[in-house]
Order: sequence, then structure tokens, then C-alpha cells
Amino acid sequence: MARQRTKKGRPVSGWLVLDKPLELGSTKAVSKAKWLFGAQKAGHAGTLDPLATGILPIALGEATKTVPYVMDGTKAYRFTVSWGAQTTTDDLEGEATEMSDMRPDRAAIEALLPRFTGTISQTPPQFSAVKVDGKRAYALARQGEAAAVTARDVEIDALTIIAHDGNTTIFKVECGKGTYVRSLARDMGRELGCFGHVSALRRTFVEPFDEADAVTLSELEAAVEAAGDDEAARHGALDAFLLDTGEAMDGFPRVDLGDEQAHRIRLGNPAILRGRDAPVAEEEACAFHRGRLVAIGEIALGAFRPRRVFRL
Repeated sequence: MARQRTKKGRPVSGWLVLDKPLELGSTKAVSKAKWLFGAQKAGHAGTLDPLATGILPIALGEATKTVPYVMDGTKAYRFTVSWGAQTTTDDLEGEATEMSDMRPDRAAIEALLPRFTGTISQTPPQFSAVKVDGKRAYALARQGEAAAVTARDVEIDALTIIAHDGNTTIFKVECGKGTYVRSLARDMGRELGCFGHVSALRRTFVEPFDEADAVTLSELEAAVEAAGDDEAARHGALDAFLLDTGEAMDGFPRVDLGDEQAHRIRLGNPAILRGRDAPVAEEEACAFHRGRLVAIGEIALGAFRPRRVFRL
């Protein structure tokens, strides 16, 4: 009889809202968090470039099941565009490909913003994680190949100017899934006739997480150091920084279950929702028991039908 493989790490679950530092890639940030927490499983909800800082939500354990819902949420960024040059990467990392002595005034930029608000067509940068014929665009770009990256529609909910000094402009953008801020800078520069690239980028919001939820690597490392050699104390200090898995589903329709209902749903069975105020139909809803997320599923004909069950 084959032996069952033992999973490495501990079964810790929850969301770590990391304030990612400059020059650390998202994959390395997740690996660092997984190692610190000794977690069996970890993943993130939306890549941040190494030259970007800010909110990188990292899911541990059962929270990885809620990653798609966070990925689909609204995001907000604060970014600086330096005018006068377009680069190969559309940020500071690349080499200049187009140059201009022209600099836009604030009025010209303000007049342009409505054209970059709402549903817009956007082509991702050559150096991006978009797949082209099964390969990442950035991998092809590093080999000197021009990837045939196709344009797609993205949602820009709001785009405003925070400050402008002539050579640079600081913006705030609220946008949907798949939006590239570097493409925004590139395309605005082209429309203004002066070219532009991102010279600073910070993500300030990933629905439902904001900067108030964020923790730095320095804070995590300080907690580990303060706990000393006691492994249980280290894990306890780190786990205090985690948000409950159910926090990711804030804003979704919710039902609170009794003990018997929760037991049925944990076994993968539907549970009848009783009471005059019980919802009759919801395509996507969450079931909680004693404040903890039990399942994500559908409410139909007065019953909750689980599609994804959480072992918490």
C-alpha cells in the first residue's frame, strides 16, 4: 500500500497584506513569507513589478482558495510619470527608445484624462507577464524578440492628477483587473506628443485590502527576532499579523450557519436556509459559521449549495 506523502510546513491559513519593498519581486516576496510562516502553501493576488512598492496580498493555506476573488477586485495606484522619454520597459529599468524636449502643462494633461477613463483598449508592455504563444512576453523581450502582444479592454474607474511640476506628474488611478500602469504612462506620453514612462509606482489598494492592513518585511523579521528560539512563540508572533481567510470575501452576500448546517456543508452537501429573511437566490455567496468562512457557493431555491469548502 502506497504511503501518503506528508506535506511540508504547518497548516496555517490567512491573508498577509505585505507592503512590498522596492526591488523585491513578487515571487521572491511570496517565498520569503512562506518560509517565515513555515506555511504549507502560499500564493499572491496580483503581481507587483520589482520597481513597484505597496500592497501585495499573500494568501497562506486555505486562503489560496480565495485568491481569484481578490484578483478580480478593484486596485488603486499612485504613480509618477517622467515626461520626455519612452523606454523599452515603459519604466526606469529600460533604455530610452523615443525622446522629446517637449513637456506638457497641467491643462493639457487634464484635458487628456477623460480619454483614459472608463473602458479603454490597452496593449500590455513588451516586458510583461502576458503569455504569447505559451511564452511570457518578458521572456521573449529579453531574447530580443518583439512579442505580438494584443490589446485588450480594461476598466479605469478614476484617473486624477495629484501633483505636476513640468517634468513629472503624479497620478492616482483606480482600475480593474489586468490594467498596466506602465501602459497608461506610455500611451498618455504618446498622445501628448512628449513621450513618458513610469518613474515611481505604489499600489495603495487591492480590494478589500488597503494600506491600513499592510505590514512590512521589517516588522515580520523584528517579530521573529523578538520571539527568539522558541518556535511556537515565533509562529504566534507572526500569525498575529494575519487577517482571517474570510476577510477576502468582504462585500459578497453572506449567510451565517448553525452547527447542523455547517456540518452538512463541510461534507459538501447543500443546507436549507431557514428564516423569513433568508436569501432565496444568489449566484455567488459565502457561508460562515461562528465567524469563520466555511464555504463559497450558490444560493438557489432557499438552500446554500457549496462549490468550494474551507478546512479551517
